[in-house]
Amino acid sequence: MMQKVLTFIMAGGKGERLFPLTKDRAKPAVPFGGIYRIIDFTLSNCINSGLRRIYLLTQYKSASLHRHIRLGWNILPSELGQFIELLPAQQRVGDSWYLGTADAIYQNLYTLEMDQPTEILILAGDHIYKMNYYNMIDFHRDNEADLTVGVVEVPKEHSLHLGVVETDESDKVTGFQEKPKSPKTIPGDDSSIYASMGIYVFKHSVVEEELHEDVKRLGSSHDFGRDIIPHMIKKGRKVVAYNFKDENKHEAQYWRDIGTIEAYFEANMDLIQVNPTFNLYDKEWPIRTYQEQFPPAKTVHSGDQVAGRIGLVLDSIVSSSCVVSGGKAQRSILSPNVRVNSFSEVYDSILMEGVNVGRYAKIRRSIIDKDVNIPQGMVIGYDLAEDKKKFFVTESGIVVVAKGTEIK
Repeated sequence: MMQKVLTFIMAGGKGERLFPLTKDRAKPAVPFGGIYRIIDFTLSNCINSGLRRIYLLTQYKSASLHRHIRLGWNILPSELGQFIELLPAQQRVGDSWYLGTADAIYQNLYTLEMDQPTEILILAGDHIYKMNYYNMIDFHRDNEADLTVGVVEVPKEHSLHLGVVETDESDKVTGFQEKPKSPKTIPGDDSSIYASMGIYVFKHSVVEEELHEDVKRLGSSHDFGRDIIPHMIKKGRKVVAYNFKDENKHEAQYWRDIGTIEAYFEANMDLIQVNPTFNLYDKEWPIRTYQEQFPPAKTVHSGDQVAGRIGLVLDSIVSSSCVVSGGKAQRSILSPNVRVNSFSEVYDSILMEGVNVGRYAKIRRSIIDKDVNIPQGMVIGYDLAEDKKKFFVTESGIVVVAKGTEIK
């Protein structure tokens, strides 16, 4: 029955809190974990769940995202009615671009008429997690729900950054709060909340009716959480919450909304732990991506000829075509085609594709975006006051060097 499900992935967000990583690209196109893009995790969940009819809704600075999808995700046979298709904002029903999550679906209702699905699965394209959507769709059908909302249990102190779903003891949704200071907690657990995952399963007929009503509603922000869900509850529609079941084969549920630089940095650093909570090496739940045909990674050690010139990598992810030539990288993520030259040191950092670290340079707690050349002797991450004169620095002291920055 999965052929009766039509999937929409929201991939048009600006990701303003991830600036400057989103200076030249949409949030779902931001690199993650060395070789991936953020969108790869949602798409891999779809393929691993057996979903084969997928629309990707794009809008903001989408060129690199479109290129990544074209090169890496052209994998489904169209003659069998399977596809991953890009749907950029086209002003099909007016003179506006996508005004919100609900409006993005409303502007593409014509696809429902073409495909005639029984259910609509709506996903966010900017979260890191593993989920079998088939289980959620079965839950939706078993409960004969009009709408099922995906939720995950998180400590209540995180509510300021999340949409909070209110439920009763039977998992019926009773309300929705957007980033509340005093959130409604899970029944029976005063320390936790249900965070909305931005995942929705609708009955086909219900979503059409609700979207047509929403577009006429004065003052609507055309958002599922803020507008559609509260109005459905008022009308007596059956809205239920599905508690996320992890496919990560760890006791702890892993779901990360990497909407800020700090959250993005921490999620990457999660991957280099001795026993990472998020498992990239699970053959039963593979994460696909596009990779260029790079040569293998390499370290260069000069022996005793030059004291201290050792090509050394510790507790790090090292991608294809990396060359650590007499330098040192520890607790870091080295993306493809990175070079760490002699006597340089890289600690607790993320180096994206094409970064070159010059001799004697020192980098700590930094994110260096693509195609940046770090000059010889440059020091980043040790004097934040000095770093702020040249780069973006977060409140917690993470230095971000934007893509293609020319450092004098």
